[in-house]
Amino acid sequence: MKLLLCSSSSYKDTGYLTHTEDTMRQFISRIEPSITQALFIPYAGVTNSYDQYLQRVTPHFAGLGIDLLGLHQVDDPRQALADAQLIIVGGGNTFALLSRLQQQGLLEVIREQVAAGTPYIGWSAGSNLAGMRISTTNDMPIVEPQDFNALGLVPFLINPHFISGQIAGHNGESREQRLAEFMIMNPTDSVVAIHEGSAIIRDGDTLSLVGDDDGHLFLGGEQSSIARGRCDALLGAK
Repeated sequence: MKLLLCSSSSYKDTGYLTHTEDTMRQFISRIEPSITQALFIPYAGVTNSYDQYLQRVTPHFAGLGIDLLGLHQVDDPRQALADAQLIIVGGGNTFALLSRLQQQGLLEVIREQVAAGTPYIGWSAGSNLAGMRISTTNDMPIVEPQDFNALGLVPFLINPHFISGQIAGHNGESREQRLAEFMIMNPTDSVVAIHEGSAIIRDGDTLSLVGDDDGHLFLGGEQSSIARGRCDALLGAK
């Protein structure tokens, strides 16, 4: 499988998807430089229409030499996924994304295509979707999916937009506290948390963490650091 899972669409004061440009360009040129068109899944978008979401994302990928087709624009989503050179899943609300894909029966189709070699790029909710379940998303459950099971393209759950420590002026739980609660209820499940500006790259049996910050592994009541670079051992996670 060939995956690029970005934590966020923006980083610090950079523009929309700007910080991902070099990483995406390198990923595409390494795994499939002949890609000229991708299928974009806008189902995590809620406050804007699917067309508006597609219009927002299109310039970024045009700069990478890739034309986008929205999944909402096709008559046969299953065939469009089967024909896709590259599948891209944008961020937004993870519960809406999963629910909409479940309603159309498309989760298994995406899973099969990526397992067969179709590259996958996601950010935020699109990265959450690549994990085992969406239980560690940061989003509000504005809709109720059939269940929380996601694509399982990596053998762990993902927590994007990770912020370490208590946010100044915020009296709710920190991210570490929330994930500690998750570990108590799910002691054998692994969670990989990545800061904004970071990304996970899978190329077959190799896994890497790229970006400015190390990541974090939450498992069995313990938090440990994931150093940037190769982290293949996480492919054996549960």
